[in-house]
Amino acid sequence: MTGVVARRDLRTPAVYALQTLAVAVCYYAGGRLGLLYELRVEASVVSPVWPPTGIAVASLLLLGPRVWPGIALGALLVIAHLTDLGPTSLGLLFANTAAPLCAYWLLRRAGFRADLGRLRDCLSLVFLGGFAAMLVSSTIAAGLLVVSGDLPSGAFWSVWLPWWVGDAMGVLLIAPLLLILPRVRSPVRWSRWREATALVVVAAVLVPLVTHTQGSLLFVVYPLLIWSALRFELPGSTLCALFASFLATAAATERTGPFDHLSDMHIMITLHAFNAAAALTSLLLSAVITEQHNTRRSVELACKELVEVLEHLTAGEPAPHGRPQREQGP
Repeated sequence: MTGVVARRDLRTPAVYALQTLAVAVCYYAGGRLGLLYELRVEASVVSPVWPPTGIAVASLLLLGPRVWPGIALGALLVIAHLTDLGPTSLGLLFANTAAPLCAYWLLRRAGFRADLGRLRDCLSLVFLGGFAAMLVSSTIAAGLLVVSGDLPSGAFWSVWLPWWVGDAMGVLLIAPLLLILPRVRSPVRWSRWREATALVVVAAVLVPLVTHTQGSLLFVVYPLLIWSALRFELPGSTLCALFASFLATAAATERTGPFDHLSDMHIMITLHAFNAAAALTSLLLSAVITEQHNTRRSVELACKELVEVLEHLTAGEPAPHGRPQREQGP
């Protein structure tokens, strides 16, 4: 028994170290991916979708707040890749670590459940984990750039807004996928496989066509998002929204398709509006569908149990599952 306890005591720090290192690696990989597609605003580089924020929030929700050093290490590696370390870099490191921790604290205070089976959980993730908590990172980062002299004071809001939206989009697009990934199950029926294949084929053809064709055709993607949410709920809708957002971001940074001949400000507004609408449509609509399905299954289960009880009572047998049987009169 003593040997088993000792092995467990040794295993716990090792697991914690591996989890922290995995979070740091994923954060850094997400940062490098986000830097592939960037917009320049007032001599500052801003990612329209910053995946590390979603990775950080999901890691805290799945593994607990103890993995925050992994977030800090990953943020440090990303900052070191971009610039030389200095006082401003330390401030950015604090901002990128504090924002996910703030999101975790707000979500836990709101009674958030990581399975995203309720509409209130998705609303909490959007408004608390995304829009509210990411105010911390964008405000501190833009303020540090102004204080350090790297950014004119008049350009504070023009940098703050895309920074905030990019961090929030990382939470809305990446965190839901990571939260539901451990619970994803493949379709059982052949008809579901055929429909899933059809959805993938349509998305693979339609989304690249829309995002690389001149003209305002981005709205054509929304029926696809609705289809994926209605039929495949959160797993299908989040993947579809992420795919559409990825291709739209690539087109915006390359100034092709509907983003051709647009100014930097118009590109930023159009892209942020599309990404936000796609993320909200997929997340909230699928949450409503999932909650309705869960309610229907609960009602069906309750009705089934009630029928079993009535059948046993009618036959004069004891009620199942230890339910007390009403005494019969003489």
